[in-house]
Amino acid sequence: MRAFIFPGQGSQKVGMGAELADASAAAREVFEEVDEALSQKLSAIMRDGPEDQLTLTENAQPAIMANAIATLRVLEKDFGVSLADKGGCVAGHSLGEYSALCAVSAFSLADTARLLKLRGQAMQAAVPVGEGAMAALLGADIDKAQALAEAAAQGDVCEVANDNDPTQVVISGHRAAIERAVELVKDHGIKRGILLPVSAPFHCSLMQPAADRMAEALAATAPGQFALPVYANVTAARVIDPAEEQQLLVEQVTGRVRWRESVLAMRNDGVEQFVELGGKVLGPMVGRIDKEAATASLITIEEIEAFAKEIG
Repeated sequence: MRAFIFPGQGSQKVGMGAELADASAAAREVFEEVDEALSQKLSAIMRDGPEDQLTLTENAQPAIMANAIATLRVLEKDFGVSLADKGGCVAGHSLGEYSALCAVSAFSLADTARLLKLRGQAMQAAVPVGEGAMAALLGADIDKAQALAEAAAQGDVCEVANDNDPTQVVISGHRAAIERAVELVKDHGIKRGILLPVSAPFHCSLMQPAADRMAEALAATAPGQFALPVYANVTAARVIDPAEEQQLLVEQVTGRVRWRESVLAMRNDGVEQFVELGGKVLGPMVGRIDKEAATASLITIEEIEAFAKEIG
């Protein structure tokens, strides 16, 4: 079985999608439709920057999704590979879960773009700039990260935000607590802690105002039936019911991204190959989670074409 997986924030870079748009009408249509849905020339920011505009959460989230879906459309329309035929399930990292749902027709492309724009704005607005922070803990497993977060909290919020792979966990919360955690890493047997260049403390309880806004938005634009099961970030389990997924997307804003467990669950359910669309972030993570798993990352036309030939 094959899983198609979709990257999250941090995978954006100026120039993303430009080669696909130049080579394929299918990709251009995606970027045009997203621009129209947002009443914004997001594709121009993706192609030419400036970088500080692209990294704004409200732009980065729909941009990463648009790039991933453009990659998928090239695979489907230009090379005749149907996701529903060649895939057994989908999953995405944080905002990537929306890309995954768009890929299996739970949301239209326009609705996905609008939901992610709002999600980015809501997450940014939830905590005043400078009050929150996130840090990556390298050489940390989930137990060490949890112990560190509890020790550093001291009355502030300091929570595990992403369990990415056996060597990398991300924590999120009040800036003072995250800075304390970075200073305490050695005491907890963790190699190092690095403050991340993010504009808000994602995936922790400080994001509750954003979760409330997404609950309203998802009530108005609920997911429909989807063609393949999705593995949800907050449960690391297979979901096929749109009503359940709608609730999980709300919980995802404050909840932990259980990526490591999601990959193990997919492996346990028979997934042999993980194909990342529009990024080269999750493939290496999958390799660190399970060395036996086959991975492919598709960004360029050449990579998409080679993959299409390989799976026939």
